[in-house]
Amino acid sequence: MSNLPSEPEFEQAYKELASTLENSTLFQKYPEYRTALQVAAIPERVIQFRVVWEDDAGNLQVNRGYRVQFNSALGPYKGGLRLHPTVNLSVLKFLGFEQIFKNALTGLMMGGGKGGSDFDPKGKSDAEIRRFCVAFMRELAQYIGADTDVPAGDIGVGGREIGYLFGAYRKVRNKFEGVLTGKGLDWGGSLIRPEATGYGLIYYVTHMLEHAGAGGWEGKRVAISGSGNVAQYAALKALELGATVVSLSDSHGSLVGNVTAEDVHDIMALKEKRQPLTTFAAKDNLKYIEGVRPWLQVGQVDVALPCATQNEVSKEEAEGLVAAGAKFVAEGSNMGCTMEAIEVFEASRKEKKGEAVWYAPGKAANCGGVAVSGLEMGQNSQRLAWSREEVDEKLKNIMKTAFELGLSTAKEYVEAAEGELPSLVAGSNIAGFVKVAKAMHDQGDWWAKL
Repeated sequence: MSNLPSEPEFEQAYKELASTLENSTLFQKYPEYRTALQVAAIPERVIQFRVVWEDDAGNLQVNRGYRVQFNSALGPYKGGLRLHPTVNLSVLKFLGFEQIFKNALTGLMMGGGKGGSDFDPKGKSDAEIRRFCVAFMRELAQYIGADTDVPAGDIGVGGREIGYLFGAYRKVRNKFEGVLTGKGLDWGGSLIRPEATGYGLIYYVTHMLEHAGAGGWEGKRVAISGSGNVAQYAALKALELGATVVSLSDSHGSLVGNVTAEDVHDIMALKEKRQPLTTFAAKDNLKYIEGVRPWLQVGQVDVALPCATQNEVSKEEAEGLVAAGAKFVAEGSNMGCTMEAIEVFEASRKEKKGEAVWYAPGKAANCGGVAVSGLEMGQNSQRLAWSREEVDEKLKNIMKTAFELGLSTAKEYVEAAEGELPSLVAGSNIAGFVKVAKAMHDQGDWWAKL
């Protein structure tokens, strides 16, 4: 691969998946799947374009726009649009690659993709964001559609941006269709969609707690990073179920202490105005610590939920969580833990058996968001709107299925000692990969002589 530019985020995501496949019995039983992995690692299509827009001062601005259409063997490409200055092709390929197998674990008919731009929405006016979204969609519209590619929101893309993007698509293509998810409830959106990733994360960890014999959430100390959509709703659901939330964070630092539901709602209001946590008026129950992530600041915790961005738990922080007695780590963000951190958690799982840390990867634990996006697609296809209770019940069932599939696949393909908890990272990776690889084979995307 020396002829290609370095893509560290994508290479990390690929190695994380490939290493778990190699360390299982999958390739021993089915050596042809090595060929499938070679094919699946290359996107079906990468679209890159320029986005030219005008700021409030009348000056021309230009950004890079992308859409990585990675795999459509299971359905239309599905995955978010991210607006952030760190966006580049490596980041979007990593996110799109993860999305393929995450979507497969939901059991819904969705392929994998990701897109976005290096545009920074922070500090921009509503008018500037609208003009950017219109210019971005003017280019993207020709490559997407309800049966082709259905983007959603991601970092920097919430309900406001989805509205601007959908309006631009409708004008460019002269179609009103379910081309984006995360839409407003009055024009095709689904109930529970804003809450889905955070709620789904808590539903997934509920099954981890029960399987490990740790009971429910009552009395558990939970460390959460991030303060955006995923962290907010994970915190609210954990509090509702009786847990104590001891942290939230953003890129500037961490809030540590006893986070209440009122605090979360206040932070939601801040984030709607795109303000950092440094503007949050912390009360006596919370302390803001600048320049740090929460993991080594919270003392003893039972559950750690990285919900901010990729690589937010390092090897040292993983060792600190293990030393502080954490028993469950589940990613609300994509690739929230470095490979070295995952190795720390997996080593603990093998060494300490039932007293170990049990780690769940984002492609399983945070698939609730895209799952409800898939449910929104279903509602759009039928021109129907389901009740909050109906969508929530479907979300719970999807998270249960994702957990059980990872569990059963780990038992089938990963050798484990007596009393050892199954590897959810290996089980989830293998289960998602096999489902996609079988569909690709049936459709002639790869073949092998045996």
